[in-house]
Amino acid sequence: MNKEKVTTKTLQAKKVAKEKITMLTAYDYPTAKMIDEAGIDVILVGDSLGMVVLGYDDTLAVTIGDMIHHTKAVTRGATDTLVVTDMPFMSYKTGKINLTVQNAGRIMKESGAQAVKMEGGSEIVAEVEATINAGIPVMGHLGLTPQSVNQFGGFKVQGKTEKAAQELLEDARELEEAGVFALVLECIPARLASLVTEELTIPTIGIGAGKGCDGQVLVTQDMLGIFGDFTPKFVRKYAKLNQRIISAFKDYQNDVEEGSFPRKEESF
Repeated sequence: MNKEKVTTKTLQAKKVAKEKITMLTAYDYPTAKMIDEAGIDVILVGDSLGMVVLGYDDTLAVTIGDMIHHTKAVTRGATDTLVVTDMPFMSYKTGKINLTVQNAGRIMKESGAQAVKMEGGSEIVAEVEATINAGIPVMGHLGLTPQSVNQFGGFKVQGKTEKAAQELLEDARELEEAGVFALVLECIPARLASLVTEELTIPTIGIGAGKGCDGQVLVTQDMLGIFGDFTPKFVRKYAKLNQRIISAFKDYQNDVEEGSFPRKEESF
């Protein structure tokens, strides 16, 4: 269990010490509280909530209001864990740097998060720099960036060609120079992820990017086996709660229908 509050400096120190970083998603108070108690380093309030909590087909419909609402619940439950919130689709990359900073500031002020995350490379460097200059820590995100799913033609592995790999490496260098404190690498070849990790002085956190990154992140609903619509190749299921929860619901239904719930001691 963490004994003191995890900060961006903690993650940097872990990279230097070659200690692995752990990150999981959370979207509510009880999940955040359990992740915090387990001693996980970082909670990502991801716009993945659009798919695994709100039932959308992708992350694009998630709003700033959604992110603030869920992050407020998470920060109430996370005492020691660093909380990072995704900036949702069209809250940045609009060509209006001031608007990006305002949106990031609103998320930080209203939600209690300690940092924001932005997807993209060279095209967002100016926005990243302005946000950091305003005192807001930024985590970067390269590879399969879900907000660009329509450009990619679906959820596909990125950086597979030599040209694409070189572009991703250059983007990573630019983001580091712009001041991001860490970089998520999603769905890229393991060899490329290892190369990026070795090139950068900031920590990398992989998801579907092999074991060479400085840390790993998974969507909690995936790794617990709660979200069952589909399971990405990179997910390891540490529990299969979906069927256990459904079974509990059925047991409850049977007890009610048979009259065995509530018992006398469960009544006033």
